[in-house]
Amino acid sequence: MSELLFDTAGGIATITLNRPDSGNAFTTEMLGLWEKALRECILDDAIRAVVLTGAGRIFCSGGDVKRMAANTSGGQSAWDRAKYLTDHVHRIPLTLMELDKPYIVAVNGAATGAGMDMALMGDIRFAAESARFAETYIKVGFVAGDGGAWMLPRLVGQPKALEMLWTGDFVSAAEAERIGLVNKVVPDAELLSATQAFAERLANGPTVAIRLMKRMVQQGQTSSFRDALAFAASCAGVVGSTEDHREATAAFAQKRKPEFKGR
Repeated sequence: MSELLFDTAGGIATITLNRPDSGNAFTTEMLGLWEKALRECILDDAIRAVVLTGAGRIFCSGGDVKRMAANTSGGQSAWDRAKYLTDHVHRIPLTLMELDKPYIVAVNGAATGAGMDMALMGDIRFAAESARFAETYIKVGFVAGDGGAWMLPRLVGQPKALEMLWTGDFVSAAEAERIGLVNKVVPDAELLSATQAFAERLANGPTVAIRLMKRMVQQGQTSSFRDALAFAASCAGVVGSTEDHREATAAFAQKRKPEFKGR
């Protein structure tokens, strides 16, 4: 079976990490399929929201520690280690930077190390009650090599991020919700249905406005307030000319539910 499953239906693409017997630890093949799926999500206008989850009881255990041990004992050079990250692992966050559609992560179990960082790359995270999170790099004498040290402080603050990175201790789903690591915790049996329902809500909304709001939020993290206002004005000009905006204002005046076309 493929190490990664990719399905589309009703404007929603679902990416499933599919190595349940190995904790969905990613391989070079999985990363390649993952990037390919994301590229399709970027280019296909029929896809209006993306959901990521893991098969089985674990969301993702990150990189394959056995492979890391073999590389270390085999004398893999520092250059080769860095090159593997940049040529393969980093392709996921870099490709996600180009995805301006909603990217929702459904964390169905433990998310550890790079697996936790892959969850952090979502715009929104839903977690099952049994989900757990840990930055376990320290337990194998390693560092967060795929962006976790950049993303985590922006979600939970620097002190909490350092605590998690320095200890590798697990955080429960309830605690993750309390500190802002996840948006919502739901019963295990309801995780995918709740995530899909939210994705459907976005997929059926005013697509251009949703995509531009994501761009505005992302750009606002690194721009000045003046630049953010200028970009907001440009986005408002674009959205104001869409069919969905005209439909929404007409529906509001007529006191009916709008029917969006995504353009």
